[in-house]
Amino acid sequence: MSDADFIREVEKLYQRIAEADTNDFVQLTKIAGLDIKRDLVGANLSRAKLSMPDLSGANLREANLIRANLSGANLSGANLSGANLSGANLSETKLSGADLGEAILSGTDLSEANLSEAILSRANLWQADLSETNLSRANLSKANLWEANLSGANLSGANLIGANLIGADLKNTQMDEKTVIADKWRLVWEIVNIDRSNRRLTGVDLSYANLKKSFLVGANLIDADLTGAILTEANLTDADLSGSNLEQADLIEANLTGVSFNHAIVKDARFGSNTGMSKSLQQDLIARGAIFEDAPGDRSRVLAPV
Repeated sequence: MSDADFIREVEKLYQRIAEADTNDFVQLTKIAGLDIKRDLVGANLSRAKLSMPDLSGANLREANLIRANLSGANLSGANLSGANLSGANLSETKLSGADLGEAILSGTDLSEANLSEAILSRANLWQADLSETNLSRANLSKANLWEANLSGANLSGANLIGANLIGADLKNTQMDEKTVIADKWRLVWEIVNIDRSNRRLTGVDLSYANLKKSFLVGANLIDADLTGAILTEANLTDADLSGSNLEQADLIEANLTGVSFNHAIVKDARFGSNTGMSKSLQQDLIARGAIFEDAPGDRSRVLAPV
């Protein structure tokens, strides 16, 4: 085909699309002579508004869907492996059985989506919103869930072996005996969701865990690794933190009544607005390298995650 013939064909295609009495993406692709199961591989659909279409079984492998709106769409069984969906809106989207292996989903809204039996192995879900999402029997092995919101999500029967759950919110998340997850993160889930006094947590690894608002009254956390842990608004009344590592931990607004910090490492740990914090304890912690957010000048110090 000559260049002139190609240009004429493109102009005819544009005309057919312009005259089409529909905004339905699937219908428009058919008018354009495209097959959604074959011709959308690597497609550039960034910022596209595709909410509610039936794209079940579509092949969108390695497609650019940055900030696209796919809210409520049917993508069941679709191939989205390697696709870039960062910042996209996939809330209430049907993605059961979809392949999202190695997809980029950082900052993506997947709240209330159906991802049952979906493949998300090695997917990047950094800071993704997965609240109330159905992830039952999903494959999340080696997925990056750093700071992801999994509150209220269903992880029954899901595979999270090797998944990065640093800072992930596991409050009200559903798990069962078939959920495959590292012992560390199952313990974090138990602490966050089951209120129990006097826990024996001597020497446990809770580094970089999100323990916000957790109930740790009377907990024995001697020599525990709480490096970078989020303990904001946690109830640590009468807890024993002797010898524990709290470097870079966040304890702002935590209840510290009767807490023992004997020989604990508190360098760059953040405190502020704490119940039970005496002036003498504050001065002692500051001398050992702690940061108090309610002290003059301390808010200028910014800690980067490791």
